[in-house]
Amino acid sequence: MYYVGVDVHKTNSQFAVMDSAGKVLKNVSVPSSPEGVHQALGRLRTPFKVVLEASYAWEPMYDWLDEIAEEVWLAHPLKVRAIAEARIKTDRLDAEILAHLLRADLIPRAYAAGAATRERKRALRQRRFLVMMRGMIKNRIHALLTRCAVDRPDVSDLFGKKGMRLLKSVPLPDVDRALLNEDLRLLSEVAKGVENTETLLDDLSRDDPVVARLKSLPGIGRFLSVLIRYEIDDIDRFRTPKKLAAYAGLVPSTYQSGNRRVHGKLTKQGNKHLRWAMIEAVSPAMRWSPYIYRYYHRIKRKAGTGAARVDPARRGGTGERTFRRRHRDSLDGPLPFALGLHAAETAEEGLRAESESGEALAGRGIPGHSRTGEAGRGRDSLGG
Repeated sequence: MYYVGVDVHKTNSQFAVMDSAGKVLKNVSVPSSPEGVHQALGRLRTPFKVVLEASYAWEPMYDWLDEIAEEVWLAHPLKVRAIAEARIKTDRLDAEILAHLLRADLIPRAYAAGAATRERKRALRQRRFLVMMRGMIKNRIHALLTRCAVDRPDVSDLFGKKGMRLLKSVPLPDVDRALLNEDLRLLSEVAKGVENTETLLDDLSRDDPVVARLKSLPGIGRFLSVLIRYEIDDIDRFRTPKKLAAYAGLVPSTYQSGNRRVHGKLTKQGNKHLRWAMIEAVSPAMRWSPYIYRYYHRIKRKAGTGAARVDPARRGGTGERTFRRRHRDSLDGPLPFALGLHAAETAEEGLRAESESGEALAGRGIPGHSRTGEAGRGRDSLGG
């Protein structure tokens, strides 16, 4: 068996080929292309394994190598650096070190989703980007109207059909009129991009039992359910609930020395898109679940708004394993996420909490709660 370490770059990549005795047989730089991969490895007659780091340009190289290699490993860059950091750093040394670690079975592996899953994730992330940009443009328009002392038009939706007609005719100085017209043009283009993703969301959510279960959870609408489903992909790769929270970057940094232990801000390592989705779902979840509403405000009084949003998201992720264990007989497939603190409770406790406090919350005017404790489920803030 040969072991190949690849230091991937956008233009050229370094390939180090090593035998089972640790002897370097080849260490060459080739173009980062299918032809370059064939030039480096195409003449090898002995089966080989390959390792590359999860860097900026890893995906195409991973797919090219997967077609010819016995096995392709994706290495976690930060952990590789912790294991084998050197004072001298060159592409040749990096590729050789990766090959040595692979031969010694010391590679800290990162998860590599399939090509189809990665394509869907890119499309979903694009929709998230467009929706965020749409919000930024709307905020710019509100700010422009405020600077020009323009009262908000008496319409239910400033960016609906009637509101847009008013925005196009509101009297403004020439410079501000030009700025507003440009913002409205950008808003129209971004809205078209968001609309183009609707078919994709329909296709991905249709007949998917995992997405259907996610949509039944408080705060999870169509878009968040699909995004969470594909960002996690295979839930069984997380051995413990805390591994899932760590993957989402929802765990605090920790400094411990002797008897002193200090917890700091979030590590923010891992999947930023999954972290955003978990936190984003907390606000709408409060409007549906009295249990989450009470928990959120209890944490807010103690530690502030930031901690109150993050902690339910973290506990929602870690509660998924408990949910699966207690309801295993009713699940016919993996459930990749269970938001809401009631996931760690029994079904009876959740129902009791709803019946006890639903009327009280409705009486206090909390949106989404009727006098009977009923509420709309599965709505998020991204058109889903």
